[in-house]
Amino acid sequence: MTRILLSSANPSGKRTEEILSEIRSDLLVRMVGYGQDPRREMRAILDNNVRILGLLTEAIRLAEENSRVLDQG
Repeated sequence: MTRILLSSANPSGKRTEEILSEIRSDLLVRMVGYGQDPRREMRAILDNNVRILGLLTEAIRLAEENSRVLDQG
């Protein structure tokens, strides 16, 4: 049984794209002050997080497509 994701065994769960969107939003909120931090480590973290945001966005699109397919059939 899934604990977080929506399934027949967990009808109150969330869709994958909903969870990924929440994570993306949290990451954006956390990153707000990173641009003002002059440390090299923070620049590296900011660069990594920007890449993670892109990957999350791609994963959200794929999950949305999965939901569309499931909703059609």
